[in-house]
Amino acid sequence: MKILVVYYSLSGNTALIANTIAKEIGADTLELKPQKEIMKSGFMKYLWGGGQVIMKKKPNLLPFIKKVSNYDLIFIGTPVWAWNFTPPLNSFFSTISITDKKVAVFCTHGGNPGQTLNNMRKELIGNTILGEIDFLEPLKSDTQNKVIATQKWAKSISLLHQKHQQKSPD
Repeated sequence: MKILVVYYSLSGNTALIANTIAKEIGADTLELKPQKEIMKSGFMKYLWGGGQVIMKKKPNLLPFIKKVSNYDLIFIGTPVWAWNFTPPLNSFFSTISITDKKVAVFCTHGGNPGQTLNNMRKELIGNTILGEIDFLEPLKSDTQNKVIATQKWAKSISLLHQKHQQKSPD
């Protein structure tokens, strides 16, 4: 079973969750990196980032180092900006066709995930969503418990995927 964790992270919260998943279940990672990143601090990051979400921007991404179609199970993660997934994920969803895969989605946020997970599921129609989870500021509070919750969630998704594989004839 080949597993990939695809994610974008500006401030490190989503990277923490993504890397925890990858380490726990032996997955590869694919970090989405815009060719031009927004500012990482100050009020302008919220204004600029939220504006990009509302305008449905699709920033150019650096070339992918992994071929997504080679993986059986794909975790996809994002921070929440303006109650939605980030523009780099918008670019990813518009350039990579993911169909007939097992997928799990996650997000990190500072207060409310909004419609992020629901909107990610909409982008992934034609796949089997095995699970979803969100985390409130994993780097700011209760980090160790959030890491443990991530490990448990990743294991449960991996086991669920294995059960699906046993039921499906290849």
